[in-house]
Amino acid sequence: MLLKDRIAQLAAQAVEAAQQSGALPAGPTPEIEVERPQNPEHGDFAISLPLRLARAARMSPMAIAERLVPLTPADDSIQEVRAAAPGFINFVVKQSWLQQQVEEVLQAGETYGNLQRRTRERVQVEFASVNPTGPLHVGHARTAVLGSGLASILAAAGYDVSTEYYINDAGTQMDAFYRSLLVRYLQQMGRDAEMPESGYMGEYMNDLAREVAAEHGERFLDLPADRAYTEIGAIGLEKMLAIIRKDLEDVQVTFDVWFSENSELRQKGEPAGTLKDLESNGYLADREGATWFTSTSLGEDKDNVLIRSTGEPTYFALDIAYHKNKFIERSFDRVINIWGADHQGHISRMKSAVSALGIDPARLTIIVSQLVTLKRGEETVRASKRSGEIVTLSELLEEAGSDACRFFFLSRTPESQMDFDMELAKKESADNPVYYVQYAHARIAGIMALSKERNLDYASGDVSLLGHEAETALIKKMVVLPELVQHMAETLEPHHLPRYATELATAFHWFYQQCRVVSEAPEELPLTLARLKLVEACRIVLARCLSIMGMSAPEHM
Repeated sequence: MLLKDRIAQLAAQAVEAAQQSGALPAGPTPEIEVERPQNPEHGDFAISLPLRLARAARMSPMAIAERLVPLTPADDSIQEVRAAAPGFINFVVKQSWLQQQVEEVLQAGETYGNLQRRTRERVQVEFASVNPTGPLHVGHARTAVLGSGLASILAAAGYDVSTEYYINDAGTQMDAFYRSLLVRYLQQMGRDAEMPESGYMGEYMNDLAREVAAEHGERFLDLPADRAYTEIGAIGLEKMLAIIRKDLEDVQVTFDVWFSENSELRQKGEPAGTLKDLESNGYLADREGATWFTSTSLGEDKDNVLIRSTGEPTYFALDIAYHKNKFIERSFDRVINIWGADHQGHISRMKSAVSALGIDPARLTIIVSQLVTLKRGEETVRASKRSGEIVTLSELLEEAGSDACRFFFLSRTPESQMDFDMELAKKESADNPVYYVQYAHARIAGIMALSKERNLDYASGDVSLLGHEAETALIKKMVVLPELVQHMAETLEPHHLPRYATELATAFHWFYQQCRVVSEAPEELPLTLARLKLVEACRIVLARCLSIMGMSAPEHM
């Protein structure tokens, strides 16, 4: 159990004792929120429960706090419990408990920060699902990093997580992609062919066509037009997916499932089955030759077309079928989608559709990731140097690197627009938080390498010797990780992790300046071994942060 949860239990027991003794009137206890005060003078943890009880108890918050403090049960981890104005209860942790946490970190190793849940709730995280009609750009990179980072946090928090890429491999956009590729192929082969108005004009289409021509020669020249379109389209789709997959892997993003709209939904008849469900639940209407989802009956501003008068399903109809597949066919307890900014208006009606299928819409969470502006210092980067078009993910990685991309994209909340400074991302100084955090890990690795050279075995180190204020501050920062993992999993806010990693690195750098770790004086050997234990524990926590963020933990820089 996390210490903050234990403190909440102690406070609840104090309220119960106070009510039984008549020190407080009987009544329900509000949820007890345990916080870490920003001012260390206010203790290590604090609760504001007396402020929340004051009105119902008809007592001043301070009077309530003063009555609860002596009734709070003793605990091996708590040194002191005290009331503080205007009605807080502050908790001070025992130094011995903090020191023992160094041993706990070393024992947990690479699993430190992982939490156990009573039930393994199945959560699907779907993200970065762009149409496979072109390479990923910087905006797609942000959703990819956010999704993979969030999935790692949820897994650490004890959820059964499945990551998914939804392949939109059917519909009008794919039709335009296939026809564009066929035209570019014909042009590569010296034939006259005109690009359709809705065609994809990027230089990458010429690159794809050259590959197809080199691999297949004249194979498609004499085929009937429909067959040439189908066969070259299938090849183009696989090539584009391979490009997307490689770009994602280069930024440390992988998926458990690549889900095809064409083969997993359309060919299995799932859209038709979903329509029947909506009809039987009373949410379909036929008007103007089309089939409508009567979402106004669920509070939406307007109804939405599901089947056009041509008989073709809309994107929305397919999306409803896809979500039915997630919740009903595959039985996910929760579904989290990370969408681009252009999908903001789609959220409310998607929730309504889920509700119309008889699924609690609270089980669906949709996070919208805003736009990214690339900068080099003060200069805004508007186009690719290579093609004069959008800057692709592969170009960004080539210049800034995967670690910088992941750290910076995770550092901001998804709903905030962000500037990505490529000059800062490449800086090898404390100004660059990526370098600053990774340098802390490399510095630790250097210390541990030195200890091995000198045959110093820290296993016998006595952590009770760790009493310097810089040592205590470092341990206090290290033990935050498990509760931070819990908080990020509950709020779905990965941006706290880069900030925490930076704070941990700062605590380590300060400790390093204040405390000599490896001393040559024989009389200081016990302290050296204790500090080596602390340093190795810090390395574990820092490496754990980097691992969850999908970043490398370098041993040399």
